[in-house]
Amino acid sequence: MDGTSKKIRKSDEEWRSQLSDLAFRVTRGKGTERPFTHDDFPEAPGTFACVCCGAPLFDAAAKFDSGCGWPSFHSPISGAAVEEHVDDSWIMRRTEIVCASCDAHLGHVFPDGPAPTGQRYCMNGVALDFRPDPED
Repeated sequence: MDGTSKKIRKSDEEWRSQLSDLAFRVTRGKGTERPFTHDDFPEAPGTFACVCCGAPLFDAAAKFDSGCGWPSFHSPISGAAVEEHVDDSWIMRRTEIVCASCDAHLGHVFPDGPAPTGQRYCMNGVALDFRPDPED
């Protein structure tokens, strides 16, 4: 965040009332959905937004098929859209990605992605809401 915007804060009860059980577990509890549960993700032009707060996170043009089983992007829509945190919760050190607006856990980023960034933002599909570009 740019320091001028305030983070969106809600109680667990408020988040639970607007999210599915799985989306709550993933985004608010730092969970992970099963791989290959979002093979039907749209390929159309548009934006992937945070399922919790609606903040734009990834442009569909940055999406690629990494074969890992989770939606993958080579870069966020802007550097201010997401925040990175060190995640030592598993058997390896990873970089967690959260929504900069509401701290929703989105997934992790790895340095094995394609050009132009070499990054693979491996996101939980349940944490994302696709918004197609308006048709002209």
